[in-house]
Amino acid sequence: MNRSTRRIRFAMAASWWLGLALAPLGATAATSPPPKDPTVARTSTHAITIDLGTNRLDVQFVAAGIVHVQFKPDGQASAAALVLDPALNLPAFDAVRRDASAGMPQLATEQGSIRWDPQHRQLRIDDAQQHPLLRLDIAALDHGKLIAHHAASDPLYGIGGYNATEDASAGLLRKGNQVADAGEQGHAGAPFVWSTAGYGILLDSDGATFKLQPGTVGASATGRTHPDVYILLGTPSRIFTSLARLSGQSPLFPKWAMGFTNSQWGIDQKELLQIVDTYRTKHIPIDNITLDFDWKAWGEDNYGEFRWNATKFPDGPSGALKKQLDARGIRLAGIMKPRIHVDTVEGRYASAHDFWVPGEAVSDDYFSHKPVKNIDFDLPAARRWFGDLAVKYGYDHGLVGWWNDEADTTGSDTEFMNMQRALYDSQRAVSNERVWSINRNFWLGSQRYAYGLWSGDIPTGFASMAGQRARMLSAIDVGAMQWGMDGGGFKDGTPTPENYARWIQFGAFTPIFRVHGEFGQKRQPWVYGPVAEKAATAAIRLRYALIPYIYSYAHRHHVDGLGLVRPLLFDWPHDRHVRNDVDSWLFGDWLLVSPVVAQGQTAKDIYLPSGRWTDWFSGKVYNGGQTIHLAVDSKHWSDIPLFIRDGAIIPTQSVMDYVGEHPVTQLDVDVFPAARRTQFDYYDDDGTTYDYEHGMYFSQSLAVQRRGHIVQFDIGAARGSFKPALKFYLLKIHGGTAGKVDGALKFFDSLDALEGSGGEGWASGADRYGDVTWVRVAAAQATNITLDMQQ
Repeated sequence: MNRSTRRIRFAMAASWWLGLALAPLGATAATSPPPKDPTVARTSTHAITIDLGTNRLDVQFVAAGIVHVQFKPDGQASAAALVLDPALNLPAFDAVRRDASAGMPQLATEQGSIRWDPQHRQLRIDDAQQHPLLRLDIAALDHGKLIAHHAASDPLYGIGGYNATEDASAGLLRKGNQVADAGEQGHAGAPFVWSTAGYGILLDSDGATFKLQPGTVGASATGRTHPDVYILLGTPSRIFTSLARLSGQSPLFPKWAMGFTNSQWGIDQKELLQIVDTYRTKHIPIDNITLDFDWKAWGEDNYGEFRWNATKFPDGPSGALKKQLDARGIRLAGIMKPRIHVDTVEGRYASAHDFWVPGEAVSDDYFSHKPVKNIDFDLPAARRWFGDLAVKYGYDHGLVGWWNDEADTTGSDTEFMNMQRALYDSQRAVSNERVWSINRNFWLGSQRYAYGLWSGDIPTGFASMAGQRARMLSAIDVGAMQWGMDGGGFKDGTPTPENYARWIQFGAFTPIFRVHGEFGQKRQPWVYGPVAEKAATAAIRLRYALIPYIYSYAHRHHVDGLGLVRPLLFDWPHDRHVRNDVDSWLFGDWLLVSPVVAQGQTAKDIYLPSGRWTDWFSGKVYNGGQTIHLAVDSKHWSDIPLFIRDGAIIPTQSVMDYVGEHPVTQLDVDVFPAARRTQFDYYDDDGTTYDYEHGMYFSQSLAVQRRGHIVQFDIGAARGSFKPALKFYLLKIHGGTAGKVDGALKFFDSLDALEGSGGEGWASGADRYGDVTWVRVAAAQATNITLDMQQ
């Protein structure tokens, strides 16, 4: 069943309420008459229970910012859908205030309150300041639907993104009829809608049809008779932390995945090694080569879908190729398909065990031209069988990553999720090495299985590249934080040198940084001429300098669900200028990037939100809350519009040819003190295993604040049992040269003298940002440093 068919099906199923005149929040009291037979509601321990005949509705806070609305047919709870973490076990939450006065039972926490309104048969949800947020109609919930009233001016986001070919000009805002599904070709979906007004609505369901009108969110066709509803309260960051808590944490990708990936279709072992050696000779950093069909014995009997093509890659099956690439600092990933050839040993096994997608006919594979069918990954036994074979023939013989393709054609929202779940579970069962994957669609909950998303088979060209911005940010708006694309474009020929260079600069500031082209297409920088190669190499090297910054945010994503990249509206939710902005985004807390995506562009208008911003390359300072006009290099493509937020703390390291090539003994930390106290939590671990789940990590808080001419920099105590090679932080505190630094730190006449001393100390001078004070201090110990910038 294709996506358009599902849209029609959902729309028909939802027709009962689509024509309703749904009252906006402010009009509810004036237009809704009191019911003739008031529903009985009562408060129990930290819950409001509403009796609906033989059925029951339980409403409670399960966390300070999470309201759970649970319909219980005949008093019994139904099984959860896969959007919720199967291991979800929310602890008892006792910090709730109860109030049953005036016949209106109420629960409240420091983040909001719920109240039963018997007159209008509604649940009234307010924020911590008692401002109205949502009103939920009980009659709709009793019929398995959702009708939630809100302020008509609230902007709405979420539900779904865009596939590889859809028009993405609508940007991030959502209105009208919207189908929540996993979709195809790079689409991301979730039964989740949210607003910067301070709330999100998550349905525990397999799909949903939403109708968004000014003042009303309606939902039906959820795949469950009575789905649970979760209301998430707070800022966008709090909402997404709650979303991750409910749908599951994302395990850490390996540290090498923070670097650069070159996917390739149409090579053999000889060319693979030539490509790798050229990267190394040119000192263009790269960590991963991902192979398309070439690596497999595709179409052959005896597990050709899972094992090496020994003709093209003679050293693959023995593991010798892996050793050669390990010596070069390269990891290999390989493509996996969801289909199996039916007239093979494995095909007959799948037939005997009924592992095929129900009702699917045999088709001819476009690559092998032999009959195939798709595995039904929603079956646990099929997952175990497929995953174990992939580990036995792929992982055990050199593959350390999975590129899952084409599992988005069966009509199941969970098919792709469960395909990667098969690989994740099987690899984790036999190895402590971290799992990495990219996949061609996303359904909320997939992130639990080391799941990355790429945007599908996109065309080359500037228009296609520009459209990736909305695709990325809208995917992030439904929780798909690990996003990437086929840099350079997959199909429709070869990008121009300018297009390629600008695409690499764009990709350097996305979560998953990779390039790919269709059969025979090359996406290596040197293919596009010396000007493009120079610009692309500089962008890749900048990415590698930022690895400590990037990896710290990878850990933050694991902990609280917030990704490395996020739309500007996450941090400026009340700024109307960023309400639908896809032109720029935050890269971590402290960098704003706005890549050039137009051909021959000589200048670009960029809106900078409130605050103080410094151009990364020129050092020029801008006040926020305005649109600036920035000159662009249209000849050599040497620039990336990149700005540093006031208060920034940004660690960098020396550029290596691959992640982990050398131990990192010093981090350079650019610091831009602000009047408010700001903090960055630096994180590290072995980068390879899951030992971090058992305390084997290193974390240390770095914080700064400026009060007049005094700058206070505080380094917290180290946490975790992992001992990194890191010895020193070289703090680069911008905005002045200190006349005095408290403590026993020795003053040096120059930065060279300070670094040559081999120990702690400080010096002052200037760099491209102006006056600077360098302070070199030991890592892994708590330190308080006071700098007097008055001379």
